[in-house]
Amino acid sequence: MQVEWEKTSLQELDITATDLSTECLIDMLTRIPNLRFLSAGQLNGFNDSVLKAFMELGNPKNLIALDVDSSDNLTDDALHKFLSRYGHQLWGIALSGMPHITDQLWQSVLPVFNNAKILVMGTQERLGVNIHVDQLMDGIANNCPNLQRLELRWDPENLRFSDKSQKAIDILRVKCLKLRCLVLSDGRYYETTKANFERADRTTVVRTTTNCRVSNYYLLSNYRDLIFN
Repeated sequence: MQVEWEKTSLQELDITATDLSTECLIDMLTRIPNLRFLSAGQLNGFNDSVLKAFMELGNPKNLIALDVDSSDNLTDDALHKFLSRYGHQLWGIALSGMPHITDQLWQSVLPVFNNAKILVMGTQERLGVNIHVDQLMDGIANNCPNLQRLELRWDPENLRFSDKSQKAIDILRVKCLKLRCLVLSDGRYYETTKANFERADRTTVVRTTTNCRVSNYYLLSNYRDLIFN
């Protein structure tokens, strides 16, 4: 609370799984002038009040990456308001690990994600509702032409798809030509999607959550310096 955040040149911030209070988060996020990357997952203190303060008193205009994985105290209404206003500028959005964030929220904000390169959604917890993955894939394909990495973490038992799934996957494959990585939980839908991409000679794109995880870290300005053999 004693830091003079206004005088810092901080642009990338990862406070995942820290014990920062709501008051501390508001104090920090409303005073950092040029934040472009924010990873704030697994934070009990990160709630609607923090997001509202960040919108109204902070400076999210330079933000290109937002990760709030497993920050369960955020409501879908607050996220919808934030993403509706700033989603057009985001390159990476991770709203995973929250059972109450389903395909309904994603479908409502996908139209503004035309610059998105990375999307991470879903939770491995078994849900009481089903995820209509065909419509979701169709929405992603039609709104995110620059998409490079996509992960759906939902349990295979919660994914509902039909005989028309191949068409939705075809559209995603054809429209998202920059897609390098599509991560799914192992199950019938994974097998269907993998076979579809393999028939198009894109054999390395579809992977399982067991072997691969997608994050916004690819968007860090010095990401290449983090890669080592």
